[in-house]
Amino acid sequence: MSAQGDPCGEDADGASGAGDRLLAVRAAEGDEEAFEVLVHRHGAAVLQLAERLMGTRTQAEDAVRDAFVSAWRRLPEFRGEAGFGVWLHRIVTNRCLNLLRARRPVADPDAVPEPAPPEHRSPPVRAAESNAAAHDLDLAMRCLSAEQRVCWVLREIEGMPYESIAQTVRISPEAVRARVFRARCVLTEAMAAWR
Repeated sequence: MSAQGDPCGEDADGASGAGDRLLAVRAAEGDEEAFEVLVHRHGAAVLQLAERLMGTRTQAEDAVRDAFVSAWRRLPEFRGEAGFGVWLHRIVTNRCLNLLRARRPVADPDAVPEPAPPEHRSPPVRAAESNAAAHDLDLAMRCLSAEQRVCWVLREIEGMPYESIAQTVRISPEAVRARVFRARCVLTEAMAAWR
């Protein structure tokens, strides 16, 4: 145990990025408990990202599971330059991108899952409108190419800078801007009735 305490112990959830690096080093050496802490710490965030990218919870869970397996195998490659969370987001994003590329967009309304009920209470009419808008947005997002969808979600929902998206998907920042622009055009047109 280090002088700073066991990063797998009770202080692990509140640990900083430096804690992640230490855990990643230990996990790369075969410490499964250290990797479990990293999974616990970052699992919810990457699952949320994957769900936004994939559009369904089941496919997102599959993508995240595959990404964690890949991360475990690639831990010796992790250098800590951008932080474990950023590195893991890249792996999840690329896994989702590969899965999205492998499937054709499907605009089958029956295949679209019902949106989750809102956590707050609102008038039924407002809630129905919100659900209908979310449903239409989901359908519109299915019309985007995999590359457009990933770039748009990372920019508009995750709030990532263009340069970080470019590094994540391994294209130029200009190409990211172009994909985000085209995605915005498609979504703006598809959602025009909701303005």
